[in-house]
Amino acid sequence: MKRILGLITMAAVYVLPAAAQESYTELNYKFQKGQQFELKQESRSETYTTVNDVVQRVTRDFNNTIAIEVTELNPGRTLLTFRYKELKFNFNSRNQNIFVDAKTPNDKEPFQGALSNILDHPFTVEIQTTGSINSVNGLDNLLDSASTAFSSLKKDEQDAYKKLMKDQFGTNAFRSWLEQLLVIYPVHGIKTGTQWEESVPLRTGLIGRMDLYWNLQTWDSQTAKINATGKVKTNKLEQFTIEDGIQATAEIEGTMQSNYLIDQSTGMPSICVQNTEMNGNYTYKANKAKRLKNDLKVPVKVITNASYKIKQMK
Repeated sequence: MKRILGLITMAAVYVLPAAAQESYTELNYKFQKGQQFELKQESRSETYTTVNDVVQRVTRDFNNTIAIEVTELNPGRTLLTFRYKELKFNFNSRNQNIFVDAKTPNDKEPFQGALSNILDHPFTVEIQTTGSINSVNGLDNLLDSASTAFSSLKKDEQDAYKKLMKDQFGTNAFRSWLEQLLVIYPVHGIKTGTQWEESVPLRTGLIGRMDLYWNLQTWDSQTAKINATGKVKTNKLEQFTIEDGIQATAEIEGTMQSNYLIDQSTGMPSICVQNTEMNGNYTYKANKAKRLKNDLKVPVKVITNASYKIKQMK
């Protein structure tokens, strides 16, 4: 009898750790009205195109601080108010270089005046408790108002600056960026090793989709570590406008790798590091005004490295 009891006890000792490993956690966004966060972004994107055997390089650097406040709570969804507190942007294309620190006056750079008009002005994002974004409101109106800084420029210069600002800071660009930053959680409990997926449209000028695959690596009562892979694929038939007003299609594929440290109390990523690489071809469509007699296939490569920190301030 003692031998049987001993075997039962030993079995229990081995079973309990296995059972503990099967424990589940509920990951979602848990906010309280009035909570405040600070988001810091540092990122660089490099685009290489090869036109007639000549490699052209465009770089975009962002170094931004954004204040986020929980302003409205509703069943299953939350309204967040965003405000840019610091905005540094460096754009380099061919012979054009634009460096802007929105807090530093620079009368010689019209883009500085426009971005300084964005600082401290609110726009809102409504998200579900899973992290899916319902809407981004007020940002395009804010950019329209800020673009009065270009009013003294020639028409073609105004159009070029407005396009640059919309491409980098407009609603579609912002939403695409935020959708890649915030984890979209499953509606059920998960355990270590659980994988789940979601698909979101590309909103960065390119037309296509990004399929996102997340994996819960480890977790405890305070934090969770998640890694993710995003697979990018463009719709090669849809046209879009690139620099200089040229119409093009894109046949591009790529991969984004992300690592997150999640704050369990809110669901927000305390730290996120992302690396993206895309390769493929643009096809510039024939355009007599741009001296393109025939369609031109242009190899393209895009590399983006980014890091984010979100800190709860209140």
